[in-house]
Parts: sequence; structure tokens; C-alpha cells
Amino acid sequence: QVQLVESGGGLVQAGGSLRLSCAASGRTFSSDAMGWFRRAPGKEREFVATIRRSGSTYYTDSVKGRFTISRDNAKNTVYLHMNSLKPEDTAVYYCAALKSTIYRGSYRYTQGSEYDYWGQGTQVTVSS
Repeated sequence: QVQLVESGGGLVQAGGSLRLSCAASGRTFSSDAMGWFRRAPGKEREFVATIRRSGSTYYTDSVKGRFTISRDNAKNTVYLHMNSLKPEDTAVYYCAALKSTIYRGSYRYTQGSEYDYWGQGTQVTVSS
């Protein structure tokens, strides 16, 4: 059974920082990619960042230079370090993982439909 459990969300002022964690159980850390997505109130779920098993990372343009995705294989945990937070970053943040372990080169996995496992989400609220 694969489980993803997010933590680290909360309320922060604009310009502040948070670190989200996604603790994975099962075989998820052999998957080719893990990602972070978010859903803001009244909006569609959107891609935030991906980290490949190779270590390559990809970000949506709105978070480049402010967010960093990383992974600790020893702890089976993926992190999202968020700096210089803005009110528009307010959303529920979800961790996701692929079932596939097949390496796909430089593929970025930016679509939620490509992921097989999801966490329950953690709320991030940025006040102005």
C-alpha cells in the first residue's frame, strides 16, 4: 500500500517562508517522479514542481526562484521549500507520486493525470 502524508502547512505573512514535507511509504521512492500541486479556492489544480528520480527538478514559472523541491531518500520524504511567499500562493498543496519506475529522460510530468498516488493535502495561507 502506497501512502503519502503531507505536513508543514500553515498561516504565514507575505514574504515569509514555509517548508512542506511529504512522507512516503511503500515503493514510491523508486518511482520516476514525485511532484507538488496546489489548488487555490475557486481554481483548478495546478502543477507546482517535480523532482525526478535522477534529481532533475522542474517548476511552474510563478514559483521559479522562490520554491525549491528536494528529496531525502533515506527518509522517504520529499520537501517543498517556499520562500518569499505571496498571497496568491494561498492554496491546498498536494504531494503526488508516479507508480511507474521507468526512466523517461527529460520528461517533466507536469500533469496531475500522470500521477497515481496523492496525499490528503496541506493548507497554506499567505496573508498580505
